Amino acid sequence: MGLWKPSLRNSFALPAKVTIPTATDTRTAGNASSAVPARKHGARTQAHLSSRRNAKPKSSPLTTSGCPCAASPACSACPATPSVRGLKKVQRLPVLAQTLLKVKKHDVLELDELWSFVKRRKDKRWVWLAQCRRTRQIVAYAIGDRSEATCALLWARVPERYKRCLLYTDFWAAYTQVLPKKQHRAGGKGAGETCHIERFNNILRQRLARFVRRTLSFSKTDQMHESCLLLFLHEYNTRIQGSPCNLT
Repeated sequence: MGLWKPSLRNSFALPAKVTIPTATDTRTAGNASSAVPARKHGARTQAHLSSRRNAKPKSSPLTTSGCPCAASPACSACPATPSVRGLKKVQRLPVLAQTLLKVKKHDVLELDELWSFVKRRKDKRWVWLAQCRRTRQIVAYAIGDRSEATCALLWARVPERYKRCLLYTDFWAAYTQVLPKKQHRAGGKGAGETCHIERFNNILRQRLARFVRRTLSFSKTDQMHESCLLLFLHEYNTRIQGSPCNLT
């Protein structure tokens, strides 16, 4: 008895004849299909350009890279306006002489000047300081140029009880013209007689960035420049005055 084998002719039907498109047919069909939208796209762009030409230009306010409130007359000087809060703090401060400790017989003052500027490096502001060597407190200060007038202002602000002390400075000519000759002692940096005030200049530059030689922080007005210095001097003297390790 033999195995049954299905006949392929009865189970499967032969597929119809399939035509495969050639390369030339696909090219012609592609060109025909893309021709119509290209015309439509060209017509749209021309209509869009003509509408933009005929449209009226919109008026817009001019903008600058400066301060947004600089156009108004009330705020024309806003970059140089000092802080009201900082000025109120300065007005409430007592006199700098009230933050000083008692003077002793053999106290010595060291005087020096510090370079700074306001708004531009060309606008120099020299900060003149007088420091007590024993207490490390700042006795007086003055801001101005490096002339004898500013040195005389510094000497005028020194309290009367400190004007009997010896005065150590560098060889700047303004000191010899203003300070009393009997009390004045001029010397170089190698002598070490002004090392404490020079160290304070370094502390001032470390604490207040506006007094650094090369810095992005600077004062825009003389009033704010002096206010920041005065606030720091009061805090510096008050800490020494209230310290339990003071040399009184």
